[in-house]
Amino acid sequence: MAWEDGQRYAVVYPCAGALAEGRSPAVSANLGALLGTARAGVLVLLGSPMSTSQLVAVTGQGLGSVGRHLRVLLDAGLVERRRSGRSVLYGRTAAGEVVVRASGSGQRAATSRS
Repeated sequence: MAWEDGQRYAVVYPCAGALAEGRSPAVSANLGALLGTARAGVLVLLGSPMSTSQLVAVTGQGLGSVGRHLRVLLDAGLVERRRSGRSVLYGRTAAGEVVVRASGSGQRAATSRS
């Protein structure tokens, strides 16, 4: 908020990204059967890098559950992690991309980002 010559004005930027969308991308039944629905949902969300805290906020799962899902996905080589300042960000590897695309999951998320 700012004032100029007694006039009040504001510049407002709408929220964008995975946290602003409010809904998780769709998970196909096949991917859900393979990995479990909750774990598959985490994998699909990682189309763009996210921290554990962001995943907890988006999925509604507990921190321990998200951590366990990430550990399994890391061990399987489907996600990778990297440091960004004080945060650790997780994202899909090439193998994770192949699995998500082959299952047809996350189609709504891909079109909403375009």
